[in-house]
Amino acid sequence: MDRIPDPVRSARSGGLPPALTRSLEGELVKALGGREIEVLFQPQFSCANGEMVGAEALARWHHPTLGEIGARDLFHIAERAHLVAALSRHIVAQALDRSRQWPENLRLALNVTPEEIAEPKFAQEFASLVGRSGIAPNRLTLEITEDVLLGDLELAAEALAALKATGLKVALDDFGAGFCNFHYLKQLPLDAIKLDRTMVVGICHDERDKAVLRAIVQLAHALGLEVVAEGIETEAQRDAVVVEGCAYWQGFLRAEPMRSEEMLRMAAG
Repeated sequence: MDRIPDPVRSARSGGLPPALTRSLEGELVKALGGREIEVLFQPQFSCANGEMVGAEALARWHHPTLGEIGARDLFHIAERAHLVAALSRHIVAQALDRSRQWPENLRLALNVTPEEIAEPKFAQEFASLVGRSGIAPNRLTLEITEDVLLGDLELAAEALAALKATGLKVALDDFGAGFCNFHYLKQLPLDAIKLDRTMVVGICHDERDKAVLRAIVQLAHALGLEVVAEGIETEAQRDAVVVEGCAYWQGFLRAEPMRSEEMLRMAAG
């Protein structure tokens, strides 16, 4: 179990009791209109030189009586309340606003949901949101989990291609967490794949795990894709993904999710 909020997810079961989840569905609408939903950022680092290259936007809910609710439970509640797309847009808007003052060498990774991808005007509305933020699209990466790509793969590919045309990059997130649909690597206009933490947790003591990692990295490189490893918690894991050819990594080893101000201080240091 992660110690702090996971990256934005969809279609994941939460850890809250069902009765409590149901009672929170109505409160989420109010939370979206206030300041209870906070966006944090987990830094990402270059495997080549160790420098910070950007961060992924994460979310948590500061509930007035229950305290902090992590993103896994937060999105489970939103899914039951049919508010996943609204919550995602709320988080994206906050993340764009917080990152406007970042140095131009830092990138921002944003997650999207199945509901958004399925909307015919998704690409147009997302590009408009980015335009209003004043952030150059070439500093943004859109992360899409495998379960996001549900039904209409052709529609998803068209939407992502339209966004890529503006300069934005696209990454397939959580790769290896469940069923790896390699068809996505062929059909979608991807720039990178992001390995789920389950793909790196055993690479330092299990030769089969290391062999799987090596094969996936080689496949990605053959397709012209960069590889990002997340969930790095030890120096040995970091050294392993560097040796195997990953381009970037993120994890508790060097940085937990933090507020934008803390991230900027870390980048400056």
